[in-house]
Amino acid sequence: MKKALIVIDMQNDYFKGGAMSLVGIDEALQKANQLIKHAKESNDKIFIIEHIATKNEATFFLLNTDGVKLHKDLDTTRTTIIQKHFPNSFRGTSLQEELKKENISELVICGAMTHMCVDTTVRAAFDLGYNITLISDACATKNLEFGDKVINAQDVYESFMASLDGVFCKIVNTKEFCHE
Repeated sequence: MKKALIVIDMQNDYFKGGAMSLVGIDEALQKANQLIKHAKESNDKIFIIEHIATKNEATFFLLNTDGVKLHKDLDTTRTTIIQKHFPNSFRGTSLQEELKKENISELVICGAMTHMCVDTTVRAAFDLGYNITLISDACATKNLEFGDKVINAQDVYESFMASLDGVFCKIVNTKEFCHE
């Protein structure tokens, strides 16, 4: 099976000082770079997904801002960068076409936010018939609010990992994946 790594939304707005800083994003970036290195060594295709906000009410990933740019420490050499405008990395992008062109059937996914773009992309990839591995320690999220309750980022992260694991994808950490 041909494999591709998909790294989702490692952009400045998700880091300290950005418009939507996430819990665990620095570690997720470090792990994403380890996965990129591993993918290069394995001659796997690498796709970097970059979100560009298009809605008028958007508060981050705004065009022509520093926040929308990919983080300077993300290794983008020998990768294909695909821009998206929705949480699903397939919707309105060339991702599916690129994967088909390369005869890729297995996806390795990581990035941000766990509860939004990562979740949506994993579920879409599942619906498209891909075999998916989600790298747990290369993902990051944030605290969420529901009603008058704040749900801390760790609980959000664990809930989404638990809901995806087994049915939609296999979940492992970076060390487990790179030493398979």
